[in-house]
Amino acid sequence: MHFTKMHGLGNDYLYVYGEVPENIAELSRKLSERHFGAGSDGMIYISPSKVADFKMRIFNADGSEAKMCGNGIRCVGKYVYDKGYTDKTQLKIETLSGIKYLDLGLSCGKVKSVTVNMGTAIPEKEKTLTVCGREVTLIPVSVGNPHAVIFVNDIENAPITEVGPALEHHRDFPDGVNVEFVQVLSQNELRMRVWERGSGITMACGTGACATVMAAISKGVCERETPVSVHLDGGVLKIEVDYDNNVTMTGPATTVYEGETEL
Repeated sequence: MHFTKMHGLGNDYLYVYGEVPENIAELSRKLSERHFGAGSDGMIYISPSKVADFKMRIFNADGSEAKMCGNGIRCVGKYVYDKGYTDKTQLKIETLSGIKYLDLGLSCGKVKSVTVNMGTAIPEKEKTLTVCGREVTLIPVSVGNPHAVIFVNDIENAPITEVGPALEHHRDFPDGVNVEFVQVLSQNELRMRVWERGSGITMACGTGACATVMAAISKGVCERETPVSVHLDGGVLKIEVDYDNNVTMTGPATTVYEGETEL
């Protein structure tokens, strides 16, 4: 099986063009392993779509399937253009959270950055839960997948490995949740770290960055129709939310290497 390792700000996946195999959960767990596999946050399969230009399916490092991945979909745009599956620079991609729209940014004939219309972000009211014996205040946000955004004063000392997995499996989130820890740097700059559902700590989370800006707007920290720079462990994403809560995300997409496996 041929695969391409790619990443969006260090959020890395193994990309395969073709139909999803029956043993995908086992395959994703095995190949994603950092020491005995290729090493990744999961696998993404790309195939033709009846309702869009292409279809993507996302499988986490634990074998579970995700509805959407902002960093992953940017790499899908780069994959299909750079490999000649399309010559279009505006694409529709089918995901489990609906059709997403991509605008590819080219340099020397290759995709360097991608702007994604992520759809509508839906924030809920702020609430406080007891997690690991402490009270944690968070804002739930849906961006086609679930997020819990927590604002902190010091991101470097945030209890990510303690609160992250506990919230991921909290009874208030029966389907699991991605957990973002956020420090406000200014009105248009945020620092974010993430515990991703099914993968743990990752270098970046595109939908998480979108959820974070939406939560910041709901708290009055950021403004609509103003680009916000979200600083993640892997780099910076530009996020903008309009007055209808529609979100656009712009960031890089990078190919690491081509690989083969006999699995």
